[in-house]
Amino acid sequence: MELFNVLNELEELIEESPKVPMTKRIMVDENRILDYLDRIRTSLPEEVRQAKWLVKERDKVLSESKKEAQRMLEDVTREIEKRADDSEIVRQAEKLAEETIKKSEEVAAQIRQGAREYADEILEQMEDKLGKILSEIQQGREELRK
Repeated sequence: MELFNVLNELEELIEESPKVPMTKRIMVDENRILDYLDRIRTSLPEEVRQAKWLVKERDKVLSESKKEAQRMLEDVTREIEKRADDSEIVRQAEKLAEETIKKSEEVAAQIRQGAREYADEILEQMEDKLGKILSEIQQGREELRK
């Protein structure tokens, strides 16, 4: 992911920048910092697109799961109709249909939750990295003002 590469490069710049003696401050090339910020801005839309793609894929999987559950339910219903005279088979088929629907709903819920957690994790990582960058930039600007 381009964003993480840029963030890593920015971190390296900060770590390798010369230190101001007797302080915890560093001197950073302003143009390089601004260049990294521009690269971050251009890569953010890609990260957002990837998160949207993930949500779209999740919705697609859910839709396919529902269609499969519906297809299975229709298959069971047809089977029940074929053997309607045997009540035990009908009861077993209804039970199987209910279990299948329940299982499909559970799988769909797990997929939804997993997709949400993954998207949230990616966004949280991006937020953390951007927060650190913003903090470093603010410190650098404070240093420049002194």
